[in-house]
Amino acid sequence: MTNITGIIPARFASTRFPGKPLIEIGGKSMIQRVYEQCKLSTYLTDVIVATDDERIEQHVLSFGGKVMITSPNHQSGTDRCAEVVSKMEMMPDVVINIQGDEPFIKPEQIDTLAKCFENKKVEIASLYKKIDKELEVQNPNTVKVVLNEKKQALLFSRSAIPYRRNQGAEITFLKHIGIYGYRAQTLINITQLKPSMLELAESLEQLRWLENGYHIQMQPTEWETISIDTPDDLKLVENYLKN
Repeated sequence: MTNITGIIPARFASTRFPGKPLIEIGGKSMIQRVYEQCKLSTYLTDVIVATDDERIEQHVLSFGGKVMITSPNHQSGTDRCAEVVSKMEMMPDVVINIQGDEPFIKPEQIDTLAKCFENKKVEIASLYKKIDKELEVQNPNTVKVVLNEKKQALLFSRSAIPYRRNQGAEITFLKHIGIYGYRAQTLINITQLKPSMLELAESLEQLRWLENGYHIQMQPTEWETISIDTPDDLKLVENYLKN
């Protein structure tokens, strides 16, 4: 049986929203909500919060969660996940990197991602969703992805890809849903790669992996993710809870 560990990177010193993992949403902290959603997955054998802050560490312990203190110098959640893996007594087969600011992540999305690794050739996997609104296509905060016939990522971009040169062509634009799965050794390997040209241009770390020859297997999901990046995003969450 494949050992799949879910890791939730959570840092306190967010530029736009300091202390974000500890904000209260409907009577529970955001990090507790993420953790509990992960525990509902049928594929994860373990769930660990990876943080650089003792306040988050103590809070996770208070609700019975697993947590590991990591370096405050990591540039990304991927790097934080890799540190956790490197410190584990037994390295898991697969790691799922779950965003710490998505309190309503669906366990089904985690399971969809985990199933990708039933194929032994899959090194990295992620999710996508069909875009229905033109505003999202043009929004640089919505990351787009184009796929090959094997549902592997060809390119990610903040721009509208593919470019609609032929106005009569039928195009389905796809939104990247930022949850990743990796073989544990692949995770460690990709964090040792130097930042690449496309990554630096678009501020998308997954482009570094593509530029270095890694394949990213993509799977569709019907669910949107609700991430909290700023205090204003809390209003969206409150509406979600009401509905």
